Amino acid sequence: MVLSRAAKGHSFGRSRPGEDGGYSLHKTPVRNTSFRPLPPTWGSAPYRLDLKSIVSDADYASIVNNKKLTFHLNGDMGGIKYGVPQELVASGMEADFDPAKPASENPAFLYITGDCVYFNGEISQYFSQFYEPYTHYPKPILAVPGNHDGENLTTGSSLDGFVRNFCAPKPVKLPESGDSNRTAMTQPNVYWTLLTPFVNIVGLYSNVPEGGEIIAPQTDWLVNELKTLPANIPIFVALHHPVYSADAYHSGSTHMKQVIETAAEKSGRHPDMVLAGHVHDYQRLTKAMGDVQVPYLVAGNGGYHNLHSIMKVDGAKMIAPVVFKDKEDDPVTLEKYSDDHWGFVRLEVTDKTVLGRFYQVPRPQEPYSKGNQLTDYFEFDLKTRRYTPNTLTPATTASTVAKATRAAKASTSSASRVRWVGSRISVCVTNAGISSAARSARSDSSITRPSMRPR
Repeated sequence: MVLSRAAKGHSFGRSRPGEDGGYSLHKTPVRNTSFRPLPPTWGSAPYRLDLKSIVSDADYASIVNNKKLTFHLNGDMGGIKYGVPQELVASGMEADFDPAKPASENPAFLYITGDCVYFNGEISQYFSQFYEPYTHYPKPILAVPGNHDGENLTTGSSLDGFVRNFCAPKPVKLPESGDSNRTAMTQPNVYWTLLTPFVNIVGLYSNVPEGGEIIAPQTDWLVNELKTLPANIPIFVALHHPVYSADAYHSGSTHMKQVIETAAEKSGRHPDMVLAGHVHDYQRLTKAMGDVQVPYLVAGNGGYHNLHSIMKVDGAKMIAPVVFKDKEDDPVTLEKYSDDHWGFVRLEVTDKTVLGRFYQVPRPQEPYSKGNQLTDYFEFDLKTRRYTPNTLTPATTASTVAKATRAAKASTSSASRVRWVGSRISVCVTNAGISSAARSARSDSSITRPSMRPR
């Protein structure tokens, strides 16, 4: 039964995604905000920024020589009403660095998928919501804007704070940075491409309307980037509004799905991975396209105080993995989610694979000594464009599994819990480190996926 939300001329609460029993991963929303024209910036087309122009020569050489790029990802971080969750995420990312390891093993930058400053991207809020929480984050911070960055007050213009602090012509120290040591970032435009040796990140600005809106010339630029960027280097597309989401508040966006798939059709190249925010939780979804898989990450629990729950079935939360059918009947699988903690994503990209981890940080009411908790892990083969299964081979013996368990328990840098699940073990590790032996014994998305079921 669907609840009635209107009576006798009155209109009441808005229905949640999935309430009608349809369980759609994206929708066409009722527009309640207006599209904002894009501001001018200093850059010129095709709006590309090379990583080597913003990191040290030594760090860049380490990335190239060791054939690995590591970076952080999150979004929706501004702590306007309650800053503790954002501070905990910032501390968690800072703890993810290990000075004893080479630069290739440490994050080279943080990439934000929008909503840097709530609620209207005001310059006056940049110190408390951006510079102060990341005072000790040791590397560059890059971003695409979100709807709150662009939804300006009548006293300002759209994206004025974002352009000033992320799209400066030179790395200047701005008054709003206060006693932070951070200079303004030098991105060439509000939509732009980050060039790195192992992945190119095409960043879109999906504007202010619910569900996003991207029009020409940005759509033409996206097609051109997909066509002209080197074919031997993977492309990740980053934007604020997600294509797919199984949450019970926003849902994904049919508009963004159409933008990306139209560009892929025109260019003859589909992004290898899509990164988004807007929904205040973590989700890893996978779209099957023939023989290849495309991961869609939602990383929107970067610190804003209000989290978004996953959809329910028969009154109970879904248990991942859950298989949905897209409107074209391509299966989309919700592989993993976290909707009750804040956290961050760590991605490691080589010339062959992407290794992804999602870490939850402690809730404000929990002991901060709990530290980062690893709650999702995946390996993606860039050649086959499929996940690498985490399987126990016939040569793997019980003693090997026991050794992995002991190694995880004995780690001096993390506290671990090991629990048996049938013939597999699941390891929850509370820091960036996990032994290679433990990794070989971990379960992941290679397990046969069941149909939708409640939790």
